Amino acid sequence: MTDHAIGPARLGIVTPVLTLVPGLHGEWERSGSIDDVVAVARSADRLGFAHLTCAEHVAVSADTGRQRGSMFWDPLATLSYLAAVTSQIRLATHVLVLGHQHPLALAKRYGTLDRLSGGRLVLGVGVGSLQEEFDLLGTPWTDRGARGDDALRALRAALSRPTATYHGEFYDFDDVILEPYAVQDRIPIWVGGRTRRSLRRAVELGDGWAPFGLRLGDITEILTAAGSHDGLEVVLYTPRPIDPLGDPDAARRSLDKAFAAGATKVNVSLQSTSLQHYLEQMEALRDL
Repeated sequence: MTDHAIGPARLGIVTPVLTLVPGLHGEWERSGSIDDVVAVARSADRLGFAHLTCAEHVAVSADTGRQRGSMFWDPLATLSYLAAVTSQIRLATHVLVLGHQHPLALAKRYGTLDRLSGGRLVLGVGVGSLQEEFDLLGTPWTDRGARGDDALRALRAALSRPTATYHGEFYDFDDVILEPYAVQDRIPIWVGGRTRRSLRRAVELGDGWAPFGLRLGDITEILTAAGSHDGLEVVLYTPRPIDPLGDPDAARRSLDKAFAAGATKVNVSLQSTSLQHYLEQMEALRDL
């Protein structure tokens, strides 16, 4: 049965302006500024939404940009800025590609962000799906799954402690100092992906599964086949931007379908024609 007590605490905001995916953003976002993003973040914070997101791609080809989008603000810089203008909302990388950075670099940089934000980081990660980006950065592609698993184990060993030791297949360090380090005893790690393996990775090594590019029916099938995953966050998207002001019933149905498919949280994109319209849509979503 669908839980109708949704509330903003179970909804995350796909932050406008920061990532422009063709067909999924308002035209006003093309010229959006950091002031616009701050206004959205402060409003989401005040309204009690669970988290806001920032995705990562370092560089993509022109062809890929036309398909996937080419605007990707850097998560570390952006979320650090937003940490200073908010107080409660969680800050979610959605997602970082594990193979692009050494896990110690991730632990230092994002552990520092967790400290700056007072323990509000959610580390969304994935093993990567864009070979051209790996090639551009000179990072290994063919064994990225195994490397990602090893990186997750190394991150667990390093994120929330001043000294870290880990001996794995790809990463090896002994009694290294990482200060400052994260203030959360266990930073939530959400594993992105669109395969059954990504869910197994999330169950084994993470705290949440954040699939993309899958139909809701496929997600339900994968979750059912996986069996027990108690305590795992399942973070889904609305398939397309919703319009709580113009069509609240359709917006509600979209959210209900996501929760019925197995979501514990839903990342929401909102239809909007301007910053002011976006802020009004957030208010309407809170009241939905």
